[in-house]
Amino acid sequence: MPALTFPLITDPFFYAVAIPAVLLLGISKSGFGAGFGSLAVPMMALAVTVPQAAAILMPVLLVMDLLGMAAFRRDFDRALLRFLIPCALVGTVVGTVLFRVLDARLVAGLVGVVTLVFLAQRLLFPPRADQPPPPRWVGALLTVTAGFTSFIAHAGGPPINAYMIPLRLKPVVFTATMAFLFFFVNLSKWVPYAWLGLLDMRNLATSIVLLPLAPLGVFVGVRVARRINPVLFYRFIYAGMFLTGCKLVWDGFSYLL
Repeated sequence: MPALTFPLITDPFFYAVAIPAVLLLGISKSGFGAGFGSLAVPMMALAVTVPQAAAILMPVLLVMDLLGMAAFRRDFDRALLRFLIPCALVGTVVGTVLFRVLDARLVAGLVGVVTLVFLAQRLLFPPRADQPPPPRWVGALLTVTAGFTSFIAHAGGPPINAYMIPLRLKPVVFTATMAFLFFFVNLSKWVPYAWLGLLDMRNLATSIVLLPLAPLGVFVGVRVARRINPVLFYRFIYAGMFLTGCKLVWDGFSYLL
């Protein structure tokens, strides 16, 4: 009887970009460097297609989400989650419907433009200390967008950050709320991804190889998120959003060429 083999990806260049991408994603999922995680799929897309990169990351994301929720299980904002989760799930439904119609690089480019515009607005017109939080309809729109871009390319961070940052949450509350939100978002992707034929044995076998990196990235991020100064915390978010925005805009530009 022939031995059972798993046709995982063996290209060394893939792992050269995938390993730092997964570590970066783990650190971002735990809060420290939030925003950098959206770079994971674009980095892996240097070696594989965007849909394949997104599919490979699915089991890795599940482990990271569970670790993040366990670490921050007492710190999340319950009322905020009740508002965010339904909006984000609407976005995943939209992503499911449009997945085969829209090119992921074009979507990435649009997300990048929105991200850089938001950052420019924050830097050129800094918010006042007494400025009220964004209206709920803005939060709903950005959260739906986050669910959509998360489904297409695991790039939900920049749109939801544009709503969450002005709320001025404590770093640990920000991190915990995002961890729980994206657990439900990523969990909702499994059936649609399987229906779209993305969860094949090759992608799943490759995910298993990358799984041991998930706890390492989350562990580093959790330790830093609980100790970092709030001002420095949000500066890292801005830096992550800037780099992510630039990379996503470049991906969109390359699609148009």
